[in-house]
Amino acid sequence: MPSHHAFNPALAPSPESIPTRVGIIGCGTIGPDIGYYLKSALPGLELVLIDVVDEALEKAVDRIRAYAAKGLDKGKLSAAQAEAAAAHISASCDYSALAGCEWVIEAATENLAVKRQIFSDVEAVVSDEAMITSNTSSLPAERLFSHLENPTRATVTHFFAPAFKNPAVEVIEWYGVSEKTVQALRWIFYATGKTPMMTSDDVCFMLDRIFDNWCNEAALLLPEATPAQIDSVAMAFVHAGPFHVLNLANGNPIIIETNRLQQEEEGDHYAPAAIFEDDPDWDTAAPSAPVEVGLELSAKIRDRLLGILFSQSADILNRNIGTPEDLDLGCRLAFGFREGPLAMMQQLGESEVRRIADSFAAWKPAMPRGDTAITAAMGARQFIGVDRHHDALLITLRRPDALNALHDEMTDEILDELERAEADPSIEAIIITGYGTQAFCSGADIGRFPSLLGDHGSCVDYARACSRLLLRMDVCKKPIIAALNGLALGGGLELALRCDAMVMMKDAYLQFPEISLGIAPGIGALAVPYRRYPAAAATFHDMIMKAERLSAADALSLGVVRSLSTDLSDLFDQAQSAARWVRDHGKPNLDAPVDVGTVNPETPFSAEVGSIMARAITDAAAAPSFNKALEVGYQAFGDTGMTKAAREGIDAFMERRRPDFTRTG
Repeated sequence: MPSHHAFNPALAPSPESIPTRVGIIGCGTIGPDIGYYLKSALPGLELVLIDVVDEALEKAVDRIRAYAAKGLDKGKLSAAQAEAAAAHISASCDYSALAGCEWVIEAATENLAVKRQIFSDVEAVVSDEAMITSNTSSLPAERLFSHLENPTRATVTHFFAPAFKNPAVEVIEWYGVSEKTVQALRWIFYATGKTPMMTSDDVCFMLDRIFDNWCNEAALLLPEATPAQIDSVAMAFVHAGPFHVLNLANGNPIIIETNRLQQEEEGDHYAPAAIFEDDPDWDTAAPSAPVEVGLELSAKIRDRLLGILFSQSADILNRNIGTPEDLDLGCRLAFGFREGPLAMMQQLGESEVRRIADSFAAWKPAMPRGDTAITAAMGARQFIGVDRHHDALLITLRRPDALNALHDEMTDEILDELERAEADPSIEAIIITGYGTQAFCSGADIGRFPSLLGDHGSCVDYARACSRLLLRMDVCKKPIIAALNGLALGGGLELALRCDAMVMMKDAYLQFPEISLGIAPGIGALAVPYRRYPAAAATFHDMIMKAERLSAADALSLGVVRSLSTDLSDLFDQAQSAARWVRDHGKPNLDAPVDVGTVNPETPFSAEVGSIMARAITDAAAAPSFNKALEVGYQAFGDTGMTKAAREGIDAFMERRRPDFTRTG
């Protein structure tokens, strides 16, 4: 498994050019979905569809255009975006139509000989610089591309269904592909909203080893349980059970193909369950309607499913097929696991994990055991990535499935890295950024806060506990810079404000949405922005009391951020410049009281919560020390946690509806 790549793909040099003409071969299920992703992500792209059947081509074009129309109807696309996504699509049965394509993606049948011929035919009509990739889920890149005259521009890019929505994509690094091709693919995927994951060139790569063996083990349980029972137990770990997913994806043939390939390569213990040969429709339960399962049977199903999951995870880590971070995130993104396997291991504890591993080894002794990997996994980092960028440590918040929201596990990982960075004399500064192009950090997970509503002391203690990272940042001797790659909301904005300076992408924005939930921002926002940027007090009043957004341009004009960028790699260079400025000028002293003017308690949300926050802003500004100002904020959070508005706001958030504060005050 290659380890020389930066964790954050934005650190890689951008490609010399972004593809403007892309070809897709194969118009079955996933080909048109890949096409729609590309058309949506790359405005003006010319898309060429290739298939051997005219009817398949017609259906693929209609499908892409139907996706665009649906996006417009749902308000996800503007009229101009929908029109662009549906335009410039051509279809042909003739490979010569691929001439001029800078990237060709094969999504045809899982037949090695057919694929190799396809790639030879493609190479004959495209330029030497054009990238060629396959969407295979299992066939190694070496087998697919080693016969080409120029294999350096070819590899596997494995998408997951639905490809226009699912952000996961595996990029396979094999001995024949060039670094330039790999970096270009990573950068393009990252810049267009995907989450690229590097894996080695082993059969089934990383993620299909997990899911296909999970499904195969489920089928091997059928003599003892029904599909509905197995799915119901599995839903403790995934949002939809294995048989439900197999029905949706017509996945029985895929399990046969992938597990048979592993069987040929690694032994008969990977043989696909015989029942898959019948290609049945599984009689299972919907995720919203699980069935009752007895305790003994439930325990057996649970141990078998977790046993294969932990076995495959250990094998992936032992053989360096993928990284711990990608393994956990990939399982969540690609397959809807509630937690990745390593997170599950950490929550269960080492003794329980070993009990499950022992039980599974008794059932399938030939399967990988991987005790060393399991022990190492108990402390693996899962929610942040770390890179060196010149003399700075770059910490990337990486929960793209939650817009990089903070939770306890991520907070503790950041704290650990801060401790290491401060003790490392080679590190001059720390930069914190978010993964992707959409969000720096969308706030903090609600976590156990809903259970604390109505208990003032517990709410205050919760706010203090959530502040532990920010308090550590306050006393860090090295400059900490927030590189805002996207939106910063709530607790994410509070994290950014506790940094010594901020730089920002020009299309990002800042917002405190807490009052729309009926609560106060509890970990410093009622005090910190006013003491850092007192001239912007009136703007902060509107942000906190009315949940108004602050654009990047306005944040720059107010002096809240030091600079704006249009390019992610330049953003990190600007962050280093900001760090030098902090070193030259020193960290701000926030102990002195500040004048924030009159705070109008009127708000379009809860009047009671608005009154509490207006009073707290005034009191925090007048507090004789920074710590006492923070304490005012903790207490105000507790006060709002006692209101009916907080219960209404939090309930509405959990139920995905608009809160009604007219009933609560």
